[in-house]
Amino acid sequence: MEFFNLHTHQFTNQETVLELVNQYPKEFDASISFYSIGIHPWYIDEQRLETDLQIIESKLQEPNCLALGECGLDKRIEIPLALQQTVFEKQLLLAQKYNKPVVIHCVAAFQEVITLKKQLKITVPMLIHGFSKNQQVAKELIDNGFYLSFGKYLLRNPELEAVFLAVPNDSFFLETDTVEEGIEAVYDLASRYKKWSMDELKQQINSNFTTVFRGIND
Repeated sequence: MEFFNLHTHQFTNQETVLELVNQYPKEFDASISFYSIGIHPWYIDEQRLETDLQIIESKLQEPNCLALGECGLDKRIEIPLALQQTVFEKQLLLAQKYNKPVVIHCVAAFQEVITLKKQLKITVPMLIHGFSKNQQVAKELIDNGFYLSFGKYLLRNPELEAVFLAVPNDSFFLETDTVEEGIEAVYDLASRYKKWSMDELKQQINSNFTTVFRGIND
């Protein structure tokens, strides 16, 4: 692969890009090459919960499923945090069982996510997608073994440059999420911020990919 897109909702099927396409259990598309699958906190449906978890467990055993997610916690929605935590915990334990990384949606709940990682003794890689917070939050997450993925907010908010540059080279990924720009645009901006050549950036992200997604062939 030339480019790796850690998190996207748009499957473009380009030969040069390995896309980790976000999928939901009730809308699974078998034609997508590589994907993550999980219950997003926005879309928790208690009536479907056990069915969704069974689908996720089944897909986690397939080689094209690279990660669990996106899943996580969001304090700015009406779904009770206790329910969100229960659903998140169940998914984290599945990721641990099948040795898959976790792509995390987190809004105003970073301490809770860190605490759950410790309490459940999660050792698989945990990746915060769409990171947009300050250096203090970034450092605490990195110190607790998380990876940070940058994309939409890196493109939209110049103030995030300093945060991005402070993240260790072996701890970041790039993504597009829902933006119209392709992953190449995110790589271009990241390489300019890092003052690296495009090849240097690709080499670093490929190295990070190999570390997090061990044993996965593209």
